[in-house]
Amino acid sequence: MIRHTLFATSLLSVTLLASTACSAQPAGGGKPFNQAVVADFESPWAMTVLPDGRALVTEKDGRMLMLMIASKERKNSVTATMPVEGIPKIDSAGQGALMDVVLAPDFAANQLVYFSGSITGAGGKGVALWRGKLVEDSRGLRLEGVEELFRARPFVEGNGHYSGRIAFSPDGKYLFFTNGERQKFTPAQDPKVTLGKVLRLTLDGKPAPGNPLVAKGFAPEIWSYGHRNLLGIAFDAQGNLWEQEMGPKGGDEVNLIKPGLNYGWPNASNGSNYDGTDIPDHKPGDGYEPPKVSWNPVISPGGLMIYSGSMFPQWKGDAFIGGLSSKSLVRVDLNGTNAAKGDQWDMRARIRDVEQGPDGAIWVLEDGGDSQGRLIKLTAK
Repeated sequence: MIRHTLFATSLLSVTLLASTACSAQPAGGGKPFNQAVVADFESPWAMTVLPDGRALVTEKDGRMLMLMIASKERKNSVTATMPVEGIPKIDSAGQGALMDVVLAPDFAANQLVYFSGSITGAGGKGVALWRGKLVEDSRGLRLEGVEELFRARPFVEGNGHYSGRIAFSPDGKYLFFTNGERQKFTPAQDPKVTLGKVLRLTLDGKPAPGNPLVAKGFAPEIWSYGHRNLLGIAFDAQGNLWEQEMGPKGGDEVNLIKPGLNYGWPNASNGSNYDGTDIPDHKPGDGYEPPKVSWNPVISPGGLMIYSGSMFPQWKGDAFIGGLSSKSLVRVDLNGTNAAKGDQWDMRARIRDVEQGPDGAIWVLEDGGDSQGRLIKLTAK
């Protein structure tokens, strides 16, 4: 059953309706923020906010939806979710999904939307990156001229560790795209494939000029390697690139991504294999870049957002991570190129993604299934 129920977009009515809808989860509940339920989706995966206060939300089964979350002109309106047509066919088995969605750096001028998802092709399955123009007219909402810009190499059998997160460089010239190692371990260290890597591409999906490992015989798209399942990537205000990834049995990581470095997987990890066999920990001199923060037991990190708003000034510049198996919202203190664990709030549901709203509110997407799939707005008390 697809829910797609929008409760309201007026801040007052959202708060009133949320207090009723969340009777089993009291708003705030001792946390330093109020919680208001705005919408209920079917297994949402990611969201991004448009300049006019609307948001695009992707769902696992291959749907993209639009809803209003904040608007000065229509703040007292109630707006239903609207489907966005033009999405390519998605293979959503296992961890497959319609994944990330991000606006082009110059979206106001060209209305281009970048998005990712898992597909079937020669050799098996893999993650792909697309771009299309968002058009709205009497026929509804759609992405026109959708073109596939990039697909992971190679496609392999299996349904896990696609990754597929997108971030643009602060100057808007380059696109960073994460490719998971597809639960195959060794591709993360293979210089010829894109699996287990952070990639730097042009806005057209081509290898970016000046990538650091080309002279060493690596695939020309590769920026860093030795990664597992990279489910969050974002730049901070100083231009540092941060990434989080799921470890094995223990060893979830937050990494500061630097060009050309090897982050160790599967040769080094602060966790162990699921069968109990040991993996050497990161240690000085091993040739592998260690994480800035790691967790054992795991948090199972979902999305990653670096906060830049004013609603929560005490957290400006910090990273926020959705916790899946931990059913939590996790804050990481960022201080220049250093990081440390901050807060971990029990959200009583798997959190798939975290986003910042135009007013500085924090938005979280539950994962769906037993975790509802609600969109919740967090505001300062």
